[in-house]
Amino acid sequence: MNAKNKMLLCHFVALMVVTIWGSTFVFTKLLLLEGFSAAQIFTLRFLIAYVLLLAFQMLTKSFRMLADSWRDELIMLGLGVTGGSVYFLAENTALNYTTTTNTSLIVCSCPLVAALMIGLFYKSERMSRTQLVGALMAVMGVAVVVMNGRFVLHLSPVGDVLALSANFCWAVYSLLMIPVGRRYDSLLITRKVFFYGLLTMIPYYLSKPDEAALFFTPHTFAFSFSFSPSIVLNLLYLGCIASMFCFLAWTWVMKRLGAVVATNYVYINPLTTIVFAWWLLSEPITVWFLLGALLIIAGMYLADKNERKCKQADGNNWKAI
Repeated sequence: MNAKNKMLLCHFVALMVVTIWGSTFVFTKLLLLEGFSAAQIFTLRFLIAYVLLLAFQMLTKSFRMLADSWRDELIMLGLGVTGGSVYFLAENTALNYTTTTNTSLIVCSCPLVAALMIGLFYKSERMSRTQLVGALMAVMGVAVVVMNGRFVLHLSPVGDVLALSANFCWAVYSLLMIPVGRRYDSLLITRKVFFYGLLTMIPYYLSKPDEAALFFTPHTFAFSFSFSPSIVLNLLYLGCIASMFCFLAWTWVMKRLGAVVATNYVYINPLTTIVFAWWLLSEPITVWFLLGALLIIAGMYLADKNERKCKQADGNNWKAI
């Protein structure tokens, strides 16, 4: 496969991952309607993904317990927190205090925040003026899609701060992925993200014993999984596809496209969410969706215009300040 085809494959995988992640909002909503909490859904999907990935590594004899150093192990812990437990808790809890519009706008602008943050540490990842204009255009497109013609924002300090926290978490996750991505394979990194994401959920469950009962009361656990086959299918989709496969693929993509270019695909998230909502929940698609989609695609094109031919994949080309 030549270099051009490899590049196209990287972009296709990134698009596929973000498309699947966009669908998770719909499948998560279906589980919420069945009585699960957001924390329980996150824990179950990460647990399924971790067990499957661990079993695969054990069978292929590629399992290793720890990273090469405690510093790297701490970075793995940071990935589990920023890309797992704290990110999902902040994003889902924000919905209890502010509108879905506010949350979506703030969280989906994370590629811009990530690019600015990464640019502070890595010279090769700093955005040009063209890329900055493209990023701002994509953010405008997200705003048009999410607000759907209703250009009204309701400020809610607690909810908006939580959404900003989720935004910041994903930016830090993208930043931390750079050094470990150069030294470790995608399987180890992804498994560590799941492990530390689950481990750092323990303090939350200690403060929420009613939610923890799902995992520690056999009767409750069995009942939750017996009354509807759709629950099992939804959890398997979220755990096997949206978590294990997508996180693994996303780590692979970030190592080859670079953190900034890969993260730009997050702008597509609202588009895929609305398409799946139209397909599965019969929610309408409006002209605002089409206008926002055009802005997002044009903005992403400009943001990727000065892409550096995947030279980020070679660790020797990274120049930290």
